[in-house]
Amino acid sequence: MRPDLDLTDVAIVSSLDMAVPMNHLIDAGRGLVLLDGMSAEDMRAVDAAVWDKLACDAAQRVAVLLRFRSLVQVFASQRMKLMFLHTGFNMLAPALHVAATMRLNAERGFNPLKFERALRDAMARLQGASAPAQTSVAA
Repeated sequence: MRPDLDLTDVAIVSSLDMAVPMNHLIDAGRGLVLLDGMSAEDMRAVDAAVWDKLACDAAQRVAVLLRFRSLVQVFASQRMKLMFLHTGFNMLAPALHVAATMRLNAERGFNPLKFERALRDAMARLQGASAPAQTSVAA
């Protein structure tokens, strides 16, 4: 049975599902895939990992793969590479979340400028949530 998939508006997926291909690449020693890109061999390994490790329907697995490939593709832009180099691996979880939830046209991929803005917003929310509460002392 062929899964129904709208390539002009790829379904939203779970951030945890998006972590499956990234964790597989990290375990394989390819954690810098966002800077280096993916080889054909990496893509085949990611495809196999997603099909083996995710217990969801085929359309959802395909959506995860399309979103992950688009994530790697958007990081090929100079803007995103520089952001990654300045921020480091702290941006990985927010980037996976943005890639999981942002609107995606599979033919065009993510817009690097919109993706960067959404990623900066997600990182700011995380930083604000983890910042210790400020107390003021009135004299």
